[in-house]
Amino acid sequence: MSDPRTTPSIFTRGAVDLSALRPSAPAKPAAPSRPAAPAGGAPGAAPGSVPGVTPETVIDVTEENFQSVMERSLTTPVLLDFWADWCEPCKQLSPVLERLATEYAGAWVLGKLNVDTSPRLAQAFRVQGIPMVVALIGGQPVEGFTGVLSEAQIRQYIDAVLKAAGVSVATPEDPRLDAADDALMTGDLDAAEAAYKKILAESPADAAAESGLAQVELYRRISGVDPSEALAKAAADPADVEAQRLAADVEVLSGQADQAYARLVALVKRTSGDEREAVRKHLLSLFIVAGPDDPAVAGARRALASALF
Repeated sequence: MSDPRTTPSIFTRGAVDLSALRPSAPAKPAAPSRPAAPAGGAPGAAPGSVPGVTPETVIDVTEENFQSVMERSLTTPVLLDFWADWCEPCKQLSPVLERLATEYAGAWVLGKLNVDTSPRLAQAFRVQGIPMVVALIGGQPVEGFTGVLSEAQIRQYIDAVLKAAGVSVATPEDPRLDAADDALMTGDLDAAEAAYKKILAESPADAAAESGLAQVELYRRISGVDPSEALAKAAADPADVEAQRLAADVEVLSGQADQAYARLVALVKRTSGDEREAVRKHLLSLFIVAGPDDPAVAGARRALASALF
């Protein structure tokens, strides 16, 4: 076993020779749409249970129960976490995987595989560095990664595995986000800002937290502003950049995002230099408020690109 890699890399697994680890006459697996039946019909086994594997979301995988784990992957995706006691990066990755396995509530199973106690499995999967993660879908190993990834990247990988397995999972509720949203709704902008920033520090790709933080900034900009006066001032002086930006904020909060986007795109066309850059960034911040899936944002982005180039 080579030293653990600390630089993460995504890779695609080729064929893995597991023939040496399979029994000479394996039991016929159940159809993928049904739970795998207990091998040998073990007395007292729960329907759909697999010998050597508990119904928990995190299990220990050994050479002895590996065939059962493969059978379990016929109905539930299994992520194998290759680790060792001496591997420091493993101690960073494993707790994140374990927490996410619990969070996804059985949509997938985390299999902890110690390479020192199961060397034949490590050899079969051609493990050259740890930590290493490989997914099992329908009894077959698929794409994985080595090294320590961020939580956001791990979530993206898990979601890709679930999609490949045809598993539909509702986005797990995040109590941290609920608390941040509650603070925003009650007007405690300082608390909301701190909560959203904490989420983004842990999960930089969290679009909901990013949107929430942009909303905090938006509410601060319009604090104490009379909407009617702001819109009237912008209408009276189209060249007043600050008045146009403030009017766009008011329009977004009034449910007129399309008008806000058009206002700022037009302002981009009329400005230059630092002033134009400030308007562009302001418009992008309003896109973040709406979120990446808002159809109006897609059209406004195209209009912005046209205005810039």
